[in-house]
Amino acid sequence: MSDKAGLKNGAHGGWSIAAHTSGAGAKMTKTDTESHDDEPAEAPRRAADSSAYRERVFKIVRNIPQGRVMTYGQIAELLGAGYDARTVGYCMHAADDTVPWHRVINAQGACSTGRVILPSNKQQLLLEAEGIAFNAAGRCELSRYRWMPEATDELAASKTDLEQPSLFGA
Repeated sequence: MSDKAGLKNGAHGGWSIAAHTSGAGAKMTKTDTESHDDEPAEAPRRAADSSAYRERVFKIVRNIPQGRVMTYGQIAELLGAGYDARTVGYCMHAADDTVPWHRVINAQGACSTGRVILPSNKQQLLLEAEGIAFNAAGRCELSRYRWMPEATDELAASKTDLEQPSLFGA
């Protein structure tokens, strides 16, 4: 397996890593280097490149209060079909200064930006400055700091309203 990695200027004042991997024994042709339509990992990235797609993510993130966090997957679940934790992460890399990107963390309560931005602990430092405590393993208590927007309650209510009544009266 061969890897080609390069650095490019990323969001949040740091650097992001762009990596391209080809399988063992694969020949690189001009077509292989220009088009990656057959790579499933590219499809979510292309979707996250849409400004309308990103803006839906950013709208939620802009509402996360200081001192609270949401997970990538939690945001994806709120947005529904076409969104997943990975595409929300792609969107966060494109966030500008109007989006509090640092308030979005992984499902384990940890920061996932260590390999993407420099310094590697920038996200954790920003969250700690807002009063969020992390343990020695670099995780915060989601049960304490996770923000559940009111829209979640509305979505749950609408899902309940759509349930089919039982044929057996139970």
